[in-house]
Amino acid sequence: MGFDVTAELPLHGIRVVSIAVNLPGPAAAARLQSLGAQVVTVLPPSGDPMEQYAAEFYEQLHVGQELRTVDVKSEAGKRDIAELLDAADILLTSSRASALRRMGLDFASVHARHPQVCQVDIVGYPGELADVPGHDLTYQADAGLLVDGHMPRTTIIDLAGAERAVAEATTALVARGRLGVGVRREVALSDVAVAMSAPLRAGLTGPDQLLGGGLPVYSIYDTAEGRVAVAALEPHFMARLLALLELSEDECTHEQIGRVLATRTAAEWAALAEEHDVPLVAT
Repeated sequence: MGFDVTAELPLHGIRVVSIAVNLPGPAAAARLQSLGAQVVTVLPPSGDPMEQYAAEFYEQLHVGQELRTVDVKSEAGKRDIAELLDAADILLTSSRASALRRMGLDFASVHARHPQVCQVDIVGYPGELADVPGHDLTYQADAGLLVDGHMPRTTIIDLAGAERAVAEATTALVARGRLGVGVRREVALSDVAVAMSAPLRAGLTGPDQLLGGGLPVYSIYDTAEGRVAVAALEPHFMARLLALLELSEDECTHEQIGRVLATRTAAEWAALAEEHDVPLVAT
């Protein structure tokens, strides 16, 4: 069977111009590029702060892209951007609304000159609050996702926001196909944080809730060496876990499961779990 470009790279032929720096925008651009889009990332003269924070990660996010340094405040830079947008399908931004207006890259200005362009603006807060400053940490804090004052282990809102931006970009392309002109889509990271915190608000993942350690078969346990995460939610996985631990259903408690798991190391339990098709991994 021959290579099917449409199936393997559904965005083949789509041209993306990204002026987004830091994490959500570049992560979205990288995802669009992996789906077949041709991406040109336009960097300001000062560069992308991500390159200073995590150079290797920065390089990974820009594999296969064309990088250009352009001063969009200069007349020459404005001409360069206009030339890129003449051939573009998607403009991806992560600047505040006021900054986009100053650069002449707000949707109204872009649409007037390049009506075919679909614009995806990644902002902190929606609508009229788009100029309110924030970052992943503050969005997580607002949504109640921080635990006991500890810093988050990953920038989940930035990365989830990137995936949402990709979804909005493809949605915009579909809308353009129906309407004949480009449309604007907005991704508010604060909205993403609210979406990511929905299980917490629903009482699933808070302390001692079902998916917060309250369920014996969905919890973290100490072993003879290291810890394991157990996620045997479904009845068949629970049955396999109990069989592996040689416990009855009546013994399916935190205390009994913990007692047995303490007899081997995390690595040993992980190997046995793989062998018996049980969702358990060493942490």
